[in-house]
Amino acid sequence: MWFKPWKQTKDDLQDQVAVDRLPRHIAIIMDGNGRWAQKRALPRSMGHRAGVEALRKIVKTCSNLGIQVLTVYAFSTENWSRPKDEVGVLMKLLTEYLRKELDELHQNKVVVRAIGILKDLPVEAQRELERAVERTKNNSGLVLNLALNYGGRSEIIDAVKKISKDVLDGKHQVEEINEKCFSDLLFTGGLPDPDLLIRTSGEMRLSNFLLWQLAYTEIIVVEEYWPDFGQKSLLDAIKVYQNRDRRFGGIHTN
Repeated sequence: MWFKPWKQTKDDLQDQVAVDRLPRHIAIIMDGNGRWAQKRALPRSMGHRAGVEALRKIVKTCSNLGIQVLTVYAFSTENWSRPKDEVGVLMKLLTEYLRKELDELHQNKVVVRAIGILKDLPVEAQRELERAVERTKNNSGLVLNLALNYGGRSEIIDAVKKISKDVLDGKHQVEEINEKCFSDLLFTGGLPDPDLLIRTSGEMRLSNFLLWQLAYTEIIVVEEYWPDFGQKSLLDAIKVYQNRDRRFGGIHTN
């Protein structure tokens, strides 16, 4: 099936945000699907399905804006503790999303990546992920980074194990270990750290997400549940980000 490229361009959005000061990397904690559904007396599964539609809109907007990387917290290591039926729905929606959207993502030059302990995902989900990553790896557009079975603490421990093994094998000296070589061993190795983190549903916590990478990220929490978060919400968050004074621990002098 042939898809037309997404029509909206960066020029269409330039009156709403300063396109020369966009965040390179946006990370999103997509929170509130279940509460969105409960508020409407719907099953939680309908909230997750509405959340997938919200993700489609945000991916399209980020691509049109020229954002380099979008990392979304799709499934945490802690989410396995949810009811088995709900976990099953989430895994089914992941598989459906990749299967149905891959052609359009590829047509629009999106690069699909995944971070987390992927070997513990259901086989069908792993297969669709591998297919999406392989097909889009040479694209030149937005990097869509799906955090799946992801936990920030386990990611750091994994990197510590890797660098410890390198030291034992004589590939590194302890004195050579620095932030750069450690960052390269994280799941996000090769990607810039997020400039902007958005969390929906009003919750004021990181929930074990990108703990190393968020050291100097600007954080914006919005009250909307994730299914209600659309293009306007994203542009509003970017405008807030663009009005922040990012000093990275230093002082701006005139």
